[in-house]
Amino acid sequence: MNPVPEVDDAVVQLLEEVTPGASKIEQLCELLCGLALIGMIALIGAEAFARNLFNISLQITDEIGGYLFVAVSFLSLSVAEAHGAFHRVELVQARLSPRVRLISQIGFDLIALAASVILTWQLGRLVLNSWRSEDVAPTPLLTLLWLPQLSMPIGMAILCAALVRTILAKARRLQPEARL
Repeated sequence: MNPVPEVDDAVVQLLEEVTPGASKIEQLCELLCGLALIGMIALIGAEAFARNLFNISLQITDEIGGYLFVAVSFLSLSVAEAHGAFHRVELVQARLSPRVRLISQIGFDLIALAASVILTWQLGRLVLNSWRSEDVAPTPLLTLLWLPQLSMPIGMAILCAALVRTILAKARRLQPEARL
């Protein structure tokens, strides 16, 4: 039985070559995620400050923090994909030849793309239903629910675009002239 081979520099280089990198839209998502995290930190800090010094609560920290968390969760998916830090099984990948590794990655990316397209469609339907029925959060802010929900299908759609770019980059790497 052969031990699991170490992941060498060639594997890392191959992954870097077939990951297209962040486009302008992924850079924008990354910036928005950073701003949302800063906003969450400021909001939580203000809540702690108000509770400890004035013995009052802002009453909105949980709600706004939750909305920002959902936005960060969905908008960061494409950023992770663009940087090659998303869905890899390196234990299996390290045992494969470079060509078979690329083929298996493309297959996995296609499955991820199919699931992402279905989720984008269903999340879009959720937002549309919330908008049509004018659903509001049962909180002091009475937030129209379609507003924070909108980050979910947008994030998934951007992930779909990032997956397509990654799949195309890997498929180009499989071309005979690209292997030279």
